[in-house]
Amino acid sequence: MFKFVGMTLQDWIQARYAGSLNETNLYVQLSVQAIAVLIGGLVLWRLSLAYQRKKINERKRNNYFTTSYSKHWKK
Repeated sequence: MFKFVGMTLQDWIQARYAGSLNETNLYVQLSVQAIAVLIGGLVLWRLSLAYQRKKINERKRNNYFTTSYSKHWKK
């Protein structure tokens, strides 16, 4: 019928209700993986943001349209 990694369904049910089957390790691994994905995503996001800012700051402005009027038009 059903097989769970070498166990039949009946063996799995007996182990589950006898208390010998504990899933705490599985839940801990899953939560560690979820936290690692979140931290990794935040790190990649911050690196991408820093790289974007660096590229924008390095961009050379074109002086063709720069006039004395455009420099002081807000005054």
